[in-house]
Amino acid sequence: MEGVVCQADELAEDEMKVCELPGDHGRVLVVKHAGTISALGTKCSHYGAPLEKGVLANGRVRCPWHGACFNIATGDIEDFPGLDGIPCYKVQVTKKGEVKVRANKQHVHENKRLTQLAGKQASSQDTILVIGGGAAGASCVEAARKRGFTGRLVLATMERHLPYDRPKLSKALDMQAEKMQLRPADFYQAADIEVLKEHAAVSVQSDKRSVTFANGAEISYTTLVVATGSRPRRPPFPGVELDGVFTLRSPEDGNAMAARLLGKDVVILGTSFIGMEVAAFCAGKAASVTVVGSSAVPYARSLGPRVGAMLQALHQEKGVVIKNELSVKELRGLDGRLTQVVLTDGTELPAEACLLGVGVMPCTEFLQGVVDLDERGNVLVDKHLRTSVPSILAAGDMASYPLPLAGGARAVTGHWQLSSYHGRVAGETAAGVETEINTVPFFWTQMFGKSIRYAGHCPRFDDILYDGEVEHQKFVAFYCCGDEVHGVASMNRDPAAAYWAEQMAQGGYPSKQEVLRQLENK
Repeated sequence: MEGVVCQADELAEDEMKVCELPGDHGRVLVVKHAGTISALGTKCSHYGAPLEKGVLANGRVRCPWHGACFNIATGDIEDFPGLDGIPCYKVQVTKKGEVKVRANKQHVHENKRLTQLAGKQASSQDTILVIGGGAAGASCVEAARKRGFTGRLVLATMERHLPYDRPKLSKALDMQAEKMQLRPADFYQAADIEVLKEHAAVSVQSDKRSVTFANGAEISYTTLVVATGSRPRRPPFPGVELDGVFTLRSPEDGNAMAARLLGKDVVILGTSFIGMEVAAFCAGKAASVTVVGSSAVPYARSLGPRVGAMLQALHQEKGVVIKNELSVKELRGLDGRLTQVVLTDGTELPAEACLLGVGVMPCTEFLQGVVDLDERGNVLVDKHLRTSVPSILAAGDMASYPLPLAGGARAVTGHWQLSSYHGRVAGETAAGVETEINTVPFFWTQMFGKSIRYAGHCPRFDDILYDGEVEHQKFVAFYCCGDEVHGVASMNRDPAAAYWAEQMAQGGYPSKQEVLRQLENK
């Protein structure tokens, strides 16, 4: 279908405008950037955020919710989350100054576009083996095929499921894996991607270029990509093995806890992202919800005391009890079943379900002595995600990588966006296209219908600047390290986090003075 959607002189430079296609056939996003007019899909391919509310810069539009980036000339996804590009339509500016758009009706309806993937060819003797079915693994196999890899491509996961949207686990414990799938089975079949479920790697023979799995299978590779991620810590509390004590890594974990908590007393250990998101899910379903944390307020280390206090109050308004600066002394039970959680101050909490949300450990034991690891067991990689063994790459939560934004300092970033991005870099590098890491970490949390977006990398801060009212849940917070702003968090101020992510992508960490100038002049 084809038709005039607007006049060219209606668009200012760097303006984005949603226009109706003639005949009530849908809408397109018309963009004017660097003097050129483009037409694209209107929504982010990840969760459907309206892209006209996002940030346009450097030849791409960045999603206002979760920071995904799309090339305005092609619609291709350039940064994550999400796996698909968005439609890019043909534009003609007529002699009368009319902007005429030619679009495929199906693309307008779906608002996303699958990139054509290569398939396996008998002439190729190469094998890329990807271990891990999370964000990095799923993104990796698609990137390899997109870059034209035609050899054998294997994705081996220890889980029972095809790759799924893991961030949903802590926000909806009762969601079934099938409803979280990133791709259906026939997608992988069409791209000649072998998905091997319930394959847990136990050893790597780098000299033979083969991996052995717990089920006895052995697979040879030309290039290996390790994307095994991390697993929840289980502190050695007395009683930690009682029935009713949970960790959260898989749909089975979440579903089991969801089935246990209804009308019961629930205790959650950990006042950071997993713990507080699960508490929000439990509120109103469990008889009581108590969250126990070691810091003065929730999120103190990541978001600071003021934002943490606001989020604590939000939970308390919903009936969640917060116990700060405490930990668990022991877990007690009867007949092997959890009945009580005892805190370090002697408080005895009734509990029939307890979630351990106190950090993670990298799943890299099988790589000991194979590649270089850091003191925590994370895999050391270079800017192409290659390990100390050139034929082995590592991507995702367990990769210690040089972050350009931080001047090449090493980072370990356990977030969905970064893992998805790592997967693309690893997949392209494995396919023979040497790709370098170049992204701004972006993550988000959601509870009780409220979202916080975060851009940047700031493991430690010495000052926080605020724009807006934290207590009224409408603000932007700037986390400072010395004279620079290393992280930006926002709530009900879209697209602030996306805007600052783009500023960091183009110019690195902004100075405190630059941020203050912008706030004064807004």
